[in-house]
Amino acid sequence: DRVVISHFHGDHVNGLKTAEGTVAFANADILVPAGEWDFWMSDEEMAKASTPRMQELFRNNRRIFDTLKERVHRYGSDEEVAPGIRAVATPGHSIGHVSFMLSSGGRSLFLQSDVTNHPALFVAHPGWHAMFDQIPDLAEKTRRRVYDMLATDRLPVLGFHHPAPSVSHVEKTATGYRLLPLDRL
Repeated sequence: DRVVISHFHGDHVNGLKTAEGTVAFANADILVPAGEWDFWMSDEEMAKASTPRMQELFRNNRRIFDTLKERVHRYGSDEEVAPGIRAVATPGHSIGHVSFMLSSGGRSLFLQSDVTNHPALFVAHPGWHAMFDQIPDLAEKTRRRVYDMLATDRLPVLGFHHPAPSVSHVEKTATGYRLLPLDRL
């Protein structure tokens, strides 16, 4: 009855509708980060979109959310979006990008959304930037903050685009970080 969105890139929102354009989750409320909604639904921001990629993202997000607006609920960072699931602000990949801290039974897992898209590149080299990062300098700052926290606190992390096994611990290295895959939690 609830779909929680981390950010408004196509690979994270397009599944809200079927290939035919109908609503994919007919009985679900859709929870979205307030910062993402405010940016992508702003006509002023859309008018400032200067690159073809950003223009297409605006068009796509309007197409996806045009018939879903009544079912959208905005949430803020550090808000519990479902029992045991807390939103954590991780901007840079997108303006209002969030990740999630999942907690249950005294254990936690950090679901990092797209803090890093390709771990072999951007975990090892957090200063590198991908074309997908909307605000590259902020994306790097966020990567370093998140991975420092994960390494220090020994929290397991799961990444949307990480290959199996996708749950890992983070270890700090001389130049970046390294993922140490977990066989099980």
